[in-house]
Amino acid sequence: MAALPDKEKLLRNFARCANWEEKYLYIIELGQRLPALSPGDHNPQNIIQGCQSQAWIVMHCNDDGVIELAGDSDAAIVKGLIAIVFALYQQMTPQDIVAFDVRPWFEKLSLTQHLTPSRSQGLEAMIRGIRSKAANIS
Repeated sequence: MAALPDKEKLLRNFARCANWEEKYLYIIELGQRLPALSPGDHNPQNIIQGCQSQAWIVMHCNDDGVIELAGDSDAAIVKGLIAIVFALYQQMTPQDIVAFDVRPWFEKLSLTQHLTPSRSQGLEAMIRGIRSKAANIS
């Protein structure tokens, strides 16, 4: 399973896409890179409220104090958006996640302009959920 790109590589890869159809295919590909979430993690406490699709996010703090994220969705695009969010939050501590504003990165990727309102709301719900969980860990 291929690793997720870092923030800068994510931007470069998006820029290489000729149009939004290619970008959507890339988003789906990123979602396919996520490791499978265990059936036990598909539970109500990991579900992201506010997503039209079902989406689950699991967070753990490793021994180095860095957050490890795992997630899944029943929708390919949403799973890809989860992967993008995870790529932006890679190698961060709980405090880093709380302090980091991902929204400018969504602007750089032109995501906000090309997502449906319900997907944009789901993306915001994901970010709120991750930041809230990180705040409770720190």
